[in-house]
Amino acid sequence: MCVMTERQKLLGLDTDELGAVAVESGEKAYRGRQIAGWLYSRGAREIRDMKNLPTGFRAALEALYTVGRSQVVKAALSKDRTFKLLLKLSDGELIETVGMPYTDRFSCCVSTQAGCPVNCLFCATGASGFKRSLTAAEIVDQVLTVGEYAVTQKALKVNGRVSHVVFMGMGEPLLNYEATLKAVRLLNSELGIGMRNITVSTIGYIPGIYKLAAEHLQLTLAISLHAVDEEQRRKLVPGMSRYSLREIIDAARAYIRETNRRVTFEYCLLKGVNDSRDDAIRLASLLKGLNCHVNLIPYNRVAGSGFKAPEPKCVADFFTILEASHIQVTQREQLGAGIAAACGQLRRQSG
Repeated sequence: MCVMTERQKLLGLDTDELGAVAVESGEKAYRGRQIAGWLYSRGAREIRDMKNLPTGFRAALEALYTVGRSQVVKAALSKDRTFKLLLKLSDGELIETVGMPYTDRFSCCVSTQAGCPVNCLFCATGASGFKRSLTAAEIVDQVLTVGEYAVTQKALKVNGRVSHVVFMGMGEPLLNYEATLKAVRLLNSELGIGMRNITVSTIGYIPGIYKLAAEHLQLTLAISLHAVDEEQRRKLVPGMSRYSLREIIDAARAYIRETNRRVTFEYCLLKGVNDSRDDAIRLASLLKGLNCHVNLIPYNRVAGSGFKAPEPKCVADFFTILEASHIQVTQREQLGAGIAAACGQLRRQSG
């Protein structure tokens, strides 16, 4: 009986690796540059679309490889031009990615896992359970697909060229370290996205922060705190309860020292939980002396969570206290109204 083996993906390989694929097939290494151009510049979905490759070479590739692109199963477009895509992967898993066209940039928010093992109480992703980590190809595919979708939506007025990528979607990027790092390098080298235009967010996975610091990359690290009290943080972020706030701050300090890059701290404001004036004062004290920036995020409601967003005045007071303490602070622009924009919501609705 003939057993068919699963074809490997070309997506996720860099130019040099694609050159090696070409050489293994009896072609010159420069064919790898041609394949890379089709994958990362032209967004080819099928090997047969790579018209400048010899017919025999395409046939040889098709016998062993597939491009490895996802399928869009649902799309939601907001009035502010933000859009969310629900993508089906080759094994049927569903993930989310978000496109955010601003006036000065076109940003894509990518997922690194199908579901998430950290299980933050206020997050829809964790409520859906953890399935598996994504490959570098599946991460990069999200950026390509967001660009494709944008071209089809004339009202967005963008050319499909994603300029910024944030690893802030479903999952914890540093628990999927190797694939995340490979995706970062591919986005930089193959898609031409500047390293300083890439942000990797973590809920505070200490080993991953130190490991990333040792790479000496010029990307931005964002650390999600969400609490200034140890007990409260353990309740809100149970999957990272083994690491204290002090350990997280020490890791951030090491990252700044190794990379000479400012760290961003994400702080999701939850009404009556972590939004008091005392919380703001304690946060300012915790971050004193660090080369950092705080991004305040009023809670984006998830059905059944029990949490609510603070009143605008409460958010403004929190902001003012940090600013008066000489902490650089911004409030995240609320995008994606009406499209279940918070991480995991669209997948949860479709599950």
